[in-house]
Amino acid sequence: MRTTSQIDKLSLDNAYALFDTNYIVNIEVGTTKGLQDIHKYIFDGLYDFAGKIREVNISKGGFRFANSLYLDVILPKIEQMNQNSFEEIIEKYVEMNIAHPFMEGNGRTMRIWLDMILKKELKKVVNWQYVNKELYLSSMERSPINDLELRTLLAENLTSKIDDREIIFKGIEQSYYYEGYEI
Repeated sequence: MRTTSQIDKLSLDNAYALFDTNYIVNIEVGTTKGLQDIHKYIFDGLYDFAGKIREVNISKGGFRFANSLYLDVILPKIEQMNQNSFEEIIEKYVEMNIAHPFMEGNGRTMRIWLDMILKKELKKVVNWQYVNKELYLSSMERSPINDLELRTLLAENLTSKIDDREIIFKGIEQSYYYEGYEI
């Protein structure tokens, strides 16, 4: 049985490999399948549910995510959401966060998914290393009611350096830091 820190280290290595191997270019952008493929790649062999949509209800910090009974209806609706502008992309990201389709690893998976959408549609990615953890997490908590704070925070940290390895890898590390893992 692996510890949480062992799983975090191994999944972090897998997240790096997702880009180092160029596997990322094979993933569908903005789809549920694409999100599942990212999750499976990062957590395969670490969780038996890697890449699988959850079948139980989950919550975090008193917030209940979408009921698992409705994910088969909700996820296709999210997938169909427009992603033509920054505002639409963030809206889609917030809705996917509310759905929280996996038992574990949603945040890390969805931040990569978000960057893939931004890269494809706007030729930008978030420079996550400059996105303050507390501001990001609090804006995510409030985003189901109003995503303006999140949009503002992320818009301030967009970069056109979409293929810069350092920005991508520092972003992955920051993503793990948001989840409590220290690099």
